[in-house]
Amino acid sequence: MFGRFRIEISRPDRSVRFSLFSITASATALCLVAMTTSGASLAAEPAPPPDDAQARAIMVRVDERDDGDNQTSNLQMVLIDKRGKQRIRELRSFSKDKGEDTHSMMFFLSPPDVKDTGFLTYDYDDPDRDDDQWLYLPALKKTKRIASSDKSGSFMGSDFSYADMTDRPLEKYTYQLLQESEVGGHPVWVIQSTPIDDDEIDETGYTKSIQFVRKDIDFVIRAKTWVKKGKRNKYMEVQELEQIDGIWVPTVMTMTTKKGKQTLHKTILRTSDVKFNQDLDFDLFTVRGLENGP
Repeated sequence: MFGRFRIEISRPDRSVRFSLFSITASATALCLVAMTTSGASLAAEPAPPPDDAQARAIMVRVDERDDGDNQTSNLQMVLIDKRGKQRIRELRSFSKDKGEDTHSMMFFLSPPDVKDTGFLTYDYDDPDRDDDQWLYLPALKKTKRIASSDKSGSFMGSDFSYADMTDRPLEKYTYQLLQESEVGGHPVWVIQSTPIDDDEIDETGYTKSIQFVRKDIDFVIRAKTWVKKGKRNKYMEVQELEQIDGIWVPTVMTMTTKKGKQTLHKTILRTSDVKFNQDLDFDLFTVRGLENGP
């Protein structure tokens, strides 16, 4: 739902995501090696509210924003537990469009316990096709394909999930414009998105989200998401936003998991050395390329 670390996407049949790959095209975007499994729903969720044409039009504009191509960037991921203890991870990220699809790759550079761990994503434009994801674990010299039932799990111990690393299809959500407000001095639309069926809830682990969209640039700068399990919420905040080569890039963002008022965990993602239009070969974005490392 937040997807490829890109906080927004550039195609009209996709929904907003904070995916790690494009917080910069790795960043809104992605968050790693602890995987939990989302269980099947025990009861059907209430029917989603009716769709709001104005809200959907806003989200389509968010999707149509230019997010760049052939991108490289450096990422720093700071994991903070409820006692304030920090773990810092450095990553290198790559992203390249293939027609209407997007291929993304990231490698962990440090610390030693995750060094050379790699993550590959094929984010398909077709809403009826499941995105493909692979995780390479160098200690085991093994590549694991991420199953749909695992995509609601934590991405490498962060507050981002595997589902957050890809775009969610607009067709699988209804949208409602709740109100107009202001964040950091910028006028925003406040929009609720709700999955239309239990399958989407089970895959993402989310029952609904509220997104704050800057009116001037059609960019999601804040979101609150309801997690199906554990009576938890996730809070995404874009703290720094820069325009690089004409592309808006969130260079500092946070994702915080709370239960009530208690903070359970927090992830800070910093993006630097962002470059677009780099000479990237499709051969990089393969399982062999994943296992060969950066």
